[in-house]
Amino acid sequence: MSPKRLFRALALAEAVTWTILIVAMILKYAAVVESAVLVGGSIHGFVFLAYAFAAVLVGVNQRWGVGLMVLAVVTAIVPYATIPFELWLVRFGRLEGGWRHERTEHPADGNWVNRMLRWFLARPVLLTVLAVVGIAAVFTALLVMGPPGGREA
Repeated sequence: MSPKRLFRALALAEAVTWTILIVAMILKYAAVVESAVLVGGSIHGFVFLAYAFAAVLVGVNQRWGVGLMVLAVVTAIVPYATIPFELWLVRFGRLEGGWRHERTEHPADGNWVNRMLRWFLARPVLLTVLAVVGIAAVFTALLVMGPPGGREA
């Protein structure tokens, strides 16, 4: 899967899970289905974390600046904003090219972040397993901390 396809898939998934969360909130407050937000919010939260990880991974691979990577993550906070952001990235060629497995003459390729990127890209199964385990660990820690704004009475 190319960086473009990975980013596009998770940008779309993030938008879809916003819909799930919004429907769940409507069900909770209109139809008194309390568990809807727990389920919808959990799905959305997990996909948000996966999207954020992918935004940073793709951003490093595509040599985005830190500001653009932060903007990519921030777009997931605004409902459906990942879709126009992904289209903007495509329009300006910011998702073109494959994964950078090899070192190039680019000055940044010698830094530790790019060396680590290449090391993990050479081991895609390990990268995938660590990403899933890391996302699950963060997700679990956030669940233990409780919902945003504290627990409802």
